[in-house]
Amino acid sequence: MASSAEIHDARLLIVDDRASDVLLLSSILGAEGYGSVDVTLDPVTVCELHRKNHYDLILLDLNMPRMNGFEVMEELKGIEESADLPVLVVTTQPDHWIRALGAGAMDFVSKPYKIPELLGHIHYLLESRLLARGSGPATKAAR
Repeated sequence: MASSAEIHDARLLIVDDRASDVLLLSSILGAEGYGSVDVTLDPVTVCELHRKNHYDLILLDLNMPRMNGFEVMEELKGIEESADLPVLVVTTQPDHWIRALGAGAMDFVSKPYKIPELLGHIHYLLESRLLARGSGPATKAAR
């Protein structure tokens, strides 16, 4: 099990074309103790940012101009080493969840979301990702 400190030290990226949604999510994550949260309103920059920062989780809206979330996930597949993309899809269209998971997303949350549910998904996904990378305390002790 990854420690709370390791989970809260994880690198996150919020991708949404609506500044109000980005501000809300970053405020929620900051209040919850996540210290490394980047944001972008431009989905075209996601892959470049991920190459540079190696995010542990990307919170990704699906409906954006210029490049939608499905196109972002397709590009991420070209640079992400794991089978599952470090993507939590956050969208107003719950009918897209099967397609999003099929495109490589790890999980899905519908807008408007319930904050405890959103935080639970984030915590679980980060813990799973950290353990898969071998960075949790139990894995370190076994080495």
